[in-house]
Amino acid sequence: MTTKNRKQAEFGFTNWGGRRRGSGRKRAGERSRVTHARRSKLSAHTPVHVTLRLATGLPNLRTRANHRVVLDALAAGSRSGLRVVHYAALSNHLHLVCEARDQCTLARGLQGLCVRLARRLNRVWRRVGRVFGDRYHAHALHTPREVRNAIAYVLGNAAKHGVSIPGGVDPCSSGRWFDGWRVALVGALARVAPLPAPRTWLLRVGWRRGGLIDLQACARR
Repeated sequence: MTTKNRKQAEFGFTNWGGRRRGSGRKRAGERSRVTHARRSKLSAHTPVHVTLRLATGLPNLRTRANHRVVLDALAAGSRSGLRVVHYAALSNHLHLVCEARDQCTLARGLQGLCVRLARRLNRVWRRVGRVFGDRYHAHALHTPREVRNAIAYVLGNAAKHGVSIPGGVDPCSSGRWFDGWRVALVGALARVAPLPAPRTWLLRVGWRRGGLIDLQACARR
């Protein structure tokens, strides 16, 4: 035995003693958690698609009472630096298309929104504890095509998940007030939208370069 191996044996370890139980990278849960990598830079001219996921085992966001809480919280949250222009509430997650001055404003606005949502939903559910299961996922939208695709994806997301939607427009989304459908909805704009109108060129005008959005095609995405 060499001097090196003799010293290792004295301390009870070797260079390779076989695979240890519990060693190696731990397995993720049902869905991989959002990476902690540095987020891409955001400017006042760049909209962003945000996804917020609930913790497991919580009630469905699409019931009448729960959706009312969500919409009220989104409208209230948009009075700050964060502006939620489009949204869709699914059973266990939210899709948002937002505007913010910069990355810091987005992060603070979403933090406040999550706190507001958690408090109000917990009050309705008569519980305490965590409501959101992970960090938010954000994807900056830099081009007219990206913005158009994001709007179509968000407004058609419920149908994509197999939710039956009479009339084609998801009632748990901003699609009811959207003025960019290829075929105008009867009475869709009769009420004032509770969410703010877009300010960025991409969300106001730019995305329309690709044409208005077909409701049926949107649901098939």
